[in-house]
Amino acid sequence: MSPLSQSQSQSLTPGAPLASDYHRLFSANDEMLATDGSILPGWEELLRHFSHLDPTSMERLRTETERMIRENGVTYSVHGDPSGRNRPWTLDPMPLLITQSDWAIVETGLIQRSELLAEILRDLYGSQRLIAEGLLPMEIVYQHQDYLRACQNIETGSSHPIFFTAADIARGPNGRMWVINDRTQSPSGSGYALENREITTRVMPGLFHRCRIRRLAGFYRAIKQGLSSLSPRDEARTVLLTPGPFNETYFEHAYLASYLGYTLVQGQDLTMRDGKVWIQTLEGLEQVDVILRRVDAPFCDPLEFLPDSQLGVPGLLEAVRAGQVAIANPLGAGLLENPALMAFLPGICQRLRGEELILPSAATWWCGQKKECHYVLENLERLVIKTIHRSPNYGTVFGEQLSASQRSDLRARIEAKPWLYLGQEHVSFSTAPSLVGNQLQPRHTVVRTYVGSDGQNYRVMPGGLSRSAPQEGHYFVSGQSGGISKDTWVVGDGTEPYVSLWSSGRDGAVLAQQRKLPSRAGENLFWTGRYAERTEGTVRLLRVILGTWAEELHTGAEQISPSLRLLLQAAFKVLVSPPQRALSPETKLDQAAAEIRSLLVDQHRSGSLSGKLSGFSLAAYAVRDLWSAESWRTIDEATEHWKMVEGDTSYDLLHYPPDLARLLTLLNAFTGLNLENMTREAGWCLLDIGRRIERSQMLISLLRSTLVKKETESVNYHIREAVLRFSDSMATHRRRYLTQPTASSMIELLLLATDNPRSLLYQIQRLQRHLGALPRPASERLSQEECLALDAETRLQLCDVNELSASRDGRREALDDLLKELGKRLEKISSVIHSTYFRHARTQTVTG
Repeated sequence: MSPLSQSQSQSLTPGAPLASDYHRLFSANDEMLATDGSILPGWEELLRHFSHLDPTSMERLRTETERMIRENGVTYSVHGDPSGRNRPWTLDPMPLLITQSDWAIVETGLIQRSELLAEILRDLYGSQRLIAEGLLPMEIVYQHQDYLRACQNIETGSSHPIFFTAADIARGPNGRMWVINDRTQSPSGSGYALENREITTRVMPGLFHRCRIRRLAGFYRAIKQGLSSLSPRDEARTVLLTPGPFNETYFEHAYLASYLGYTLVQGQDLTMRDGKVWIQTLEGLEQVDVILRRVDAPFCDPLEFLPDSQLGVPGLLEAVRAGQVAIANPLGAGLLENPALMAFLPGICQRLRGEELILPSAATWWCGQKKECHYVLENLERLVIKTIHRSPNYGTVFGEQLSASQRSDLRARIEAKPWLYLGQEHVSFSTAPSLVGNQLQPRHTVVRTYVGSDGQNYRVMPGGLSRSAPQEGHYFVSGQSGGISKDTWVVGDGTEPYVSLWSSGRDGAVLAQQRKLPSRAGENLFWTGRYAERTEGTVRLLRVILGTWAEELHTGAEQISPSLRLLLQAAFKVLVSPPQRALSPETKLDQAAAEIRSLLVDQHRSGSLSGKLSGFSLAAYAVRDLWSAESWRTIDEATEHWKMVEGDTSYDLLHYPPDLARLLTLLNAFTGLNLENMTREAGWCLLDIGRRIERSQMLISLLRSTLVKKETESVNYHIREAVLRFSDSMATHRRRYLTQPTASSMIELLLLATDNPRSLLYQIQRLQRHLGALPRPASERLSQEECLALDAETRLQLCDVNELSASRDGRREALDDLLKELGKRLEKISSVIHSTYFRHARTQTVTG
C-alpha cells in the first residue's frame, strides 16, 4: 500500500482512544500506518469506528463476537491439546483491510500462480519435461511423500487440473506481497473465512457497507459452477469427502457442505461397483460424479496408496483412470506443496510462460544442490529451515532460536540427507491492528487467499482467512500454534450486488433429488435419537432419586430406606450395562450419595449421565451438517453447561437439581426444534425411531425393576410415584384416576393408554408409522421390522390388565413375561434396522 500524500494524510493522534499504544508500538512495515504515523488509504473509516468505541462498547463487541462463535458452534480442534477437541474458534473483531489497488495486484498474481502450478502438475504427472530439461531436480519430485506414482499419466479431463488452491501471503519490508506457502492438497480455511464474514457483518453491519467491502458469495457460486463442469455426466452428483468428526477442521467440512448444498460423506459411505463410485443411501446405491475431497490423497485409496487407511475408498483411483469420477483437487496435487519448489518457480515461470512471477516467494535454497547447501549450513542462525515434506513429523525451525548444540545437531541431519532440507529467508512480514484488551495493537499477520476454477477461468476469493500472532513480535500465526483469525476486507469500487447460491429452474429440482441420505448419516441420526432419549431418561431418573435422597437426608438416618435402595437398584438396571450388583439393606446414606454422584458426573462410569451426554454429542456432531443453527446451538449449550457442572468440585448433591432442570429443558428444546422444523423424510423417521425404541426399553426396564415385585404398601406408594415422575405422567394420573397409584392404574396408563405420549403402546404405534415410511422394495407388503412392531402392538392390545396386575408369591409373573417379550422384539427391530439400512459399514483394511 502506498501512504497518503501529506495533504491527504490523517495523523493517528497518540491520545486517541484505542490508538495511543498502537502509535507507540507499530513497526515501519504496517498495514494501517505509514512510516510517519499517518493513516494509509482506506483505513480511515474503519479506524474512526473503533476509535469512537468506549471500553464498554468494545467489551460488548468482543462478547457479541464470542457469543456468535459459540452459538454457531464454530470449532477448531488442536491435536495433542487436552482441551483442544472442538475448542471454540477465535476471531478478532478488527478485520484486515486491503485496498482495491493492492488487491488488483494480488488477484492477478494469484491467478498467474495457479495457472503455473496447474501446468507444473500436468507436466510432472505427464511428460516430465521440467525434469528432463533440468528445470526441476528429480529428487524434489521422486523423494516427496505426496508424489504418487500410481497417478502418472492420468488424464484429468479439465483445463484446470488443480481446481482449488490457496496461498499464504504477507507483505514484506519492501511493501510487496510475498507468497509464504502454497496449498494444493485440499486447502482448508475457506469455510472459516465465510463464517468470519458472517459474524463480522452481523456485529458491525453499518461499517461493512460504509467501507464498500466486496462480498464472497460470487466466488462460491463460481466454485459450484466449476465443480459441475467436472462431472462426466450432465446431471452432476457432487459430494464433499471428509475424514470425519475427529478431524480438526470438521466444522468447516460440515459448514461448507451445508452452504454449497452437497452431501457430506466419509469413505465408508462410498463404494466401487463396475468401475464407478457409488454412495450408499438409505434407498440404495447412487452414482457419484464429483468428489470435493478434504482427505489427503495417500489416504484416499487403500488399494493404491496406504493399505491401512480407513478414510478412503478401495479402488477409487480405478474410477478416476476410467474417467467415471472427477476429484477436486486431483490425487497427487499435494506434491506442489513442496516448499523446495519455490526455489525453481521463477525459472519455470520464465520457461513455461515467458514472464516474471508477479508475487515472489521467499528466497529459498534447496540443500540438494551443493552450493545452496553450503550457503544454508553457513547461515543456519539467520534462516528458516524446513523439510520438503509438510506433515506433523517435520516442523519449521527458526535458526536464530536454536542453541549451539541444537544448531550442530541440525547441521548433522542436513549433511546426512541434504535433499530433505531447505533454507528460506526469514521474511519479516507486516503487522496489522488487532484488538487486544480494549486497545488496538500491532500483530504480525498472514492472509490465506483462495483461488478456484469456474470451469473456464480461475477466480480469486475477494478476501480470505487472515491470521495474526497471539503475542507481539511473534511470527507463528497458524491455528495449531494459537493464531487468531481475522476477517479480510477487500475494498470495492461501489456497492456490491447481491449474489445468490440458489440454483434455478431444472437445476434446483435435480439438486432436491440428489439429497438422499447416506446410510452412515441415517445411522448417526438413529443413534442421536437413542442417545438423546437415553440422556433425557437418565436426567429424569436421577432427579427422582436426588429428591428421595434429599428427603432422607433431612431425617438424620444413617442407612438408606428400602425405597431409595429400590430406586438405586432400578437405576443400575436401567442405566448400567451390565447391571451393577444389588445394594445391601445396610448401605449408608453417604455411600448412596457417592453412587449418585458417580452416576451424575463420572465420565468413566458405565451408565453415567456424563457418558450418555457425551455419546449424544458425538452422534449429533457426526451429522453436523444436517442440523439447523438453533438445533446445534441447543446441543452445544447442553454439553458445555454440563462440562461446567462436571468441573466444579465444590458441588454437593443438593446443588445438582437446578442444573438437571436446565439440562432437561435444553434436551426438550432440541426435541421440539426437530419436531417442528425437520422435514418428515427418512432421516427424521430414523431420529424418532431411535427415540421411541430407547424410551420403550428404558420404561420396560424400569417397570420390571419396580412393578413386578410387590413391596410393602408404603414402599409401593413411594416407588409408583417415582415411576410416574420419571415418565412425566403424574399429573395425567391424578386427573384420570383421582386416587393413589395402583398396579392396575400404572399398567393401564404406562403400558396401554393410546393417548399418553409416554405409554409403551404409544411408542410402538409411533414406531409402526415410522417404519412404514422408511424406503423398502415395492414388492414388500410388510417389512420384517414392521412385522415385529405389529406383533408387539398386538400383544399389548390383547393383554388383560387384571391378569397383568395379579401377583403370585409376591411377583407379577405375567407382567414380567410380557415386558420381557416386548423388550426382545424391540431389540430385534433395532438389529433389523441396522442390517437393512446401515449397510455402509465394511472392513477397509487391505493387506499386501
